Amino acid sequence: MVVFIAMLIVPLAYAGYLSLFESKLIGGEVFTGLGNYVRALTDPNFLGSLGRAVLFFIIQVPIMLALSLFFALALDSRRARGSKAIRLLIFMPYAVPAVVATLMWGYLYGPDFGPIAQVSRAIGLGTPEFLTPETILYSMMNIVTWEFIGYNMIIMYAALRSIPSELYEAAEIDGAGQFRVAWSVKIPSIRPAILLTVIFSVIGTFQLFSEPSLLNAIAGNAITNDILPNYYAYNVAFINQEINYAAALAFLLGIVIAVVSYIVQLSAERRERRERNWT
Repeated sequence: MVVFIAMLIVPLAYAGYLSLFESKLIGGEVFTGLGNYVRALTDPNFLGSLGRAVLFFIIQVPIMLALSLFFALALDSRRARGSKAIRLLIFMPYAVPAVVATLMWGYLYGPDFGPIAQVSRAIGLGTPEFLTPETILYSMMNIVTWEFIGYNMIIMYAALRSIPSELYEAAEIDGAGQFRVAWSVKIPSIRPAILLTVIFSVIGTFQLFSEPSLLNAIAGNAITNDILPNYYAYNVAFINQEINYAAALAFLLGIVIAVVSYIVQLSAERRERRERNWT
C-alpha cells in the first residue's frame, strides 16, 4: 500500500495540482482552475490526435483480436502438431521490447535500405511506401499487431483450457463439429477473457508512445508532434516546456480511456443480459 500510494497516488495528485496552474513569464505560476482543460478541449492538435487514436483502435484492435482468437482456437483444438512450439513462437514477439520491435520494423520499412523495398524493386514492383504521412498510421498498426497477438492469444488460450470438458462432450453428442463447438461453446465461454483483451487494447492504444517516437527518426515528415495523444502530451511537456498544460492533457487522456473502457464493458454486459433473457 505504501508503494502504491508513493508511486501512483502521489504522482497523480501532483499532476492534478500542476494542471490547475499556468506558468507565465511575468508572475510565475498562476492559478487558472480549469483553464488548461478548456484549452485542451478546444485544441485542434489534441482533438486530432484523439481522432487518429480512435481510428487506430477501430482498425487495428479487431484485426489483432481476431487473429489472437483464431490462433487460440487452433491451438486448443489439439489438432495442431507441435502446439507448444507454435504457442511459443506466436508469443515470442511480445517478449521483444517495444523499442526493439519498432527499430526492427523501421529497418524493414526503410525505402532505401529496407529488405522489403529491395525485394520489391528487384521484382519490378517499385518502392512500397510505408513511412509516408498517408501510411504511417497503418505501419504502426502492423507493428502493434505483431507485438501483441501472442499476448492476447495466451489470455484467450488460458480461458479456453478452463472450459469444462463436459460441455464439449455434450456438444459432440448433439453432433456438433469443430466449427460449431468453437462458435457455440468456446467463444461464448471465454467472453470475459475477450472483454479483458479489449479493455487492455483500449488502454494500450491511447498510451502508444514508443512507436511514433522511434519512427520519427526515420520518418520525420510522416510523424507529426500530434500524431497520437500520448506522444502529443510528451512533446507539449518536454519540447514546448508547457508542463501544466501537458498535465491537463494527461488527465483528460486518462478520462477518455476510463470512459471508453466503461462503454466497452457496459455494452458487453448489456449484450450478455439480453442473451440471458432471450434464453
